[in-house]
Amino acid sequence: MLKSHSRKTLLSAAGASAACLALLLLLAQRQRSAPEGARREREVGLRALQSLGEAGAEDAAQSEPAGGKRGFSAYFSKLTRNRREAEKPGGAAGATSSPPPAENISADDVFIAVKTTKKFHKSRLELLLDTWISRNLQQTYIFTDGEDEELKKKMGNHVINTNCSAAHSRQALSCKMAVEYDKFIESGNKWFCHVDDDNYVNMKTLVQLLSQYPHTQDMYIGKPSLDRPIEATERLGDNKMRPVNFWFATGGAGFCVSRGLALKMSPWASGGHFMNTAEKIRLPDDCTIGYIIESVLGVPLTRSNLFHSHLENLQQVSKSEVHKQITLSYGMFENKRNIINLKGAFSVEEDPSRFKSVHCLLYPDTLWCPPQVAY
Repeated sequence: MLKSHSRKTLLSAAGASAACLALLLLLAQRQRSAPEGARREREVGLRALQSLGEAGAEDAAQSEPAGGKRGFSAYFSKLTRNRREAEKPGGAAGATSSPPPAENISADDVFIAVKTTKKFHKSRLELLLDTWISRNLQQTYIFTDGEDEELKKKMGNHVINTNCSAAHSRQALSCKMAVEYDKFIESGNKWFCHVDDDNYVNMKTLVQLLSQYPHTQDMYIGKPSLDRPIEATERLGDNKMRPVNFWFATGGAGFCVSRGLALKMSPWASGGHFMNTAEKIRLPDDCTIGYIIESVLGVPLTRSNLFHSHLENLQQVSKSEVHKQITLSYGMFENKRNIINLKGAFSVEEDPSRFKSVHCLLYPDTLWCPPQVAY
């Protein structure tokens, strides 16, 4: 009985081999009568079929002790897999390449509002003027609460005295934000971006991000400081109130709003209305922006982890990724100095914020940057 089974297996293998030879002869005969272009294509197919036939014969021989059928099953499975691979559309590069920008914009299309107070003009603003603002004077506007002739000599009419209180209260903060909003609308620029006076802004990466979205669409981009939506009480009048919750991008990391969305905010933000809206929920300026956009207009926050504030652990920003970030900050975190971990042009004592070292990394041609610095 065993001999009979082996004989049947050998006969099956021989029959399949004969079928393969007949197919090869048929293809060769057709090849002779085919035009030159088609003949070359069939030569490729013939060679592929020959290699598959050889591999299939080896598979059949190796599988014979366990049953001849398994060898030919594996052969035809392999033939099918190779055919499918050959039919796949070529070019994986298209899948990995970056998509084209939705809109070609430049730094001139961006309105950057820096919120500060007079007491920080020396300690904070001078650092920004020496670093990133020096490269973006035409796009940057300083919103402060006191006159400063020295600052005006450097920035001209890009210094706006809001005449708001110097206190760090929600009313004073909202007062400055109201002026920022109105000045942006007057400017005609495509994007409004707000930052604080302890932020470093990388304009190149900011423009790259904003170019992914048309400025006419409703876009609100930033990073929340909370791990859940903020809960607030909205005052409706006649002693009526209702709970609301929404996400907001923290002003300490910076955020951006498209012109299309900013125009829709007008009934709640322009001409002093921003202050009234802030009083309805009794929250600071960045929360009020989030309330208008998310709760009133129903536009969700688009999150970006490229914005950073002093409220997060800046040590977690990778040294190799510093040049890809949009904003950076500095301050205190858990009673320790909170700065990015960057070995740069200056020591921590010389550059406690690390902004000068970041600037020399991004712009090594800056006159005051030491040459040949290892990062």
